[in-house]
Amino acid sequence: MAYWLIKSEPDVWSWDDQVEAGPKGTAWTGVRNHAAKLNLMAMKKGDRCFFYHSNVGKEIVGVAEVVREAYPDPEAKPGEPWVVVDVKALAPMPKPVGLAAVKAEPKLDGMALMKLSRLSVQPVTAAEWKTVCKMGGIKE
Repeated sequence: MAYWLIKSEPDVWSWDDQVEAGPKGTAWTGVRNHAAKLNLMAMKKGDRCFFYHSNVGKEIVGVAEVVREAYPDPEAKPGEPWVVVDVKALAPMPKPVGLAAVKAEPKLDGMALMKLSRLSVQPVTAAEWKTVCKMGGIKE
């Protein structure tokens, strides 16, 4: 299993919206960055994702799971190379983990969230996953 962080502006698509999508999940649409697209293409069914509210809140608010691997983005114009994966909500973070807390944790200095802050789909190492889960009150 691999780990990821997916970002969404909560006024566009929030954790609550993701939960309401139910167990079938929903397509993670709108990614228009080639590095993020490559990350979507690397995701496998069963991979776990931190759900991050960007711009407003700036915090990890939940854990999601990839339920369908990459396929063409239904919102893309014909001929555009964009893809989506389907994700479903698994569990909220008992204690949301804010960007300030991530920055303050030395174990997370190398996290993509620190180095590639604008990237909307990012890899997360197993060690980073474990650290963030502990910070958020999730027992792994």
